[in-house]
Amino acid sequence: MGRITEETRKQKEEAIRAAMDRLLRGELPPGRQCDLSTLAAEAGVTRTAFYPKNNRDGTIRPGPYQHLAEEFERRLKLLHEAGTVVDPRLAQIQRLKDKTAKLETRLEEQSAELAELKEFKQLALSRIAAQHLEIERLRTERAASSKVAVLTSSARRNRPV
Repeated sequence: MGRITEETRKQKEEAIRAAMDRLLRGELPPGRQCDLSTLAAEAGVTRTAFYPKNNRDGTIRPGPYQHLAEEFERRLKLLHEAGTVVDPRLAQIQRLKDKTAKLETRLEEQSAELAELKEFKQLALSRIAAQHLEIERLRTERAASSKVAVLTSSARRNRPV
């Protein structure tokens, strides 16, 4: 690839800065996120232009637009530190994480309440069973010690013929 002219470099830098401003305002293309790949695609440059290059002698030189990539990442970091979420997908992910945490807390509370209610139910059933046995015992005791005869229903005798 040949060298680019100074005029072309300035045009590309302006395009990168314009794309950077759009992305940092949250104007993201559908299905993309706020990163260097999207910045390069929006500005019409290759992503590799944002990274350092290796010379033939093994030394490293900065990429032609590396300073803009560093500016982009610095500005993005400042926005994140200020609490501004540029990428709507990240905001949605955070909202879903918060909602999941609330639902997990609610589930734990309901599980604890359910366990408490099951314990109460078991205790109530045990008491009802004990009371029933006591009633049966008292009835048996009364029947054995009483001289009073238990009357049976006379519903059959009083039926019309």
